Amino acid sequence: MSNDSNVEKVKVLIIGSGPAGYTAAIYAARAELKPMMYAGFQPGGQLMITNEVENYPGYPEGIMGPKMMEDFRKQAERFGTEIRYSTVTEVDLSNRPFIVKADDGKTIEAEAVIISTGASAKWLGLESEQRLNGYGVSACAVCDGYFYRGQEVAIVGGGDTAAEEALYLSKLCKKVNMLVRKDQLRASIVMQRRVEAAENINILYNHETLEVMGEKEVEGVKVKNNVTGEEKIIPVTGFFVAIGHKPNTDIFKGQLDMDEVGYLITKSDSTATNIEGVFAAGDAQDKIYRQAVTAAGTGCMAALEAERFLIGREMGA
Repeated sequence: MSNDSNVEKVKVLIIGSGPAGYTAAIYAARAELKPMMYAGFQPGGQLMITNEVENYPGYPEGIMGPKMMEDFRKQAERFGTEIRYSTVTEVDLSNRPFIVKADDGKTIEAEAVIISTGASAKWLGLESEQRLNGYGVSACAVCDGYFYRGQEVAIVGGGDTAAEEALYLSKLCKKVNMLVRKDQLRASIVMQRRVEAAENINILYNHETLEVMGEKEVEGVKVKNNVTGEEKIIPVTGFFVAIGHKPNTDIFKGQLDMDEVGYLITKSDSTATNIEGVFAAGDAQDKIYRQAVTAAGTGCMAALEAERFLIGREMGA
């Protein structure tokens, strides 16, 4: 294989970008590990579809998500990271060096791999939802709820995440309409009680979202009562979708330990996976916080751990 002109050898390969991948690249490049990054199908991750970011330290006036990721990318490149705008399609982690193939036709042999493929929010699949994404439609109440303080909003979902985000919004917004498709919440009993006790959360059971209203920004949501068939429009300025996330980890199935949803399992206080030399950072392994700043933190951890791993290998060689 080493004679194949399409095979390249690298010390550290970063699969995926976003805050985790770019931060890992910055640290690995400054450690002179000459990292290579395959940025994936959405370079920059979920922040590329995030309008304004106000909760990342260092940006007192806030910053647009795509601009923030551009800054991260430039910093990673400044220290020598090679970024390729292609997607990894196949990995073989059974032996070292690890073998990774991408849709640019290249095969990479890597001594260490950092996975930062992120997660994708699940959406309802409405045209209006996608059209107004970033203009009143959001999949992260913690990220965007502040913009709707004092206003009336709607949130879709009935699980723990939806309950947590509804409670978060209730502290900022005048009224929160919680749209639940079934006749009960799926959230834990504790979360159900908290939501039910919040005076400004209006739970609408058996309600399905038909359309997000508005041309340039959210003006309301059209819903249907699945029991009576009645349709109505609720005037809201913000529409939050909280029906879950799916980690982008399918290509690692059968090789890396993951939970039932697909989040990669890392060792306690570490980004190390069950395979020595493979590390996971960001939303591919974090189903609790899912914030840009925590993703960047685990990207830093992954790079430092990869560096220590490689030094240990060299010293032991």
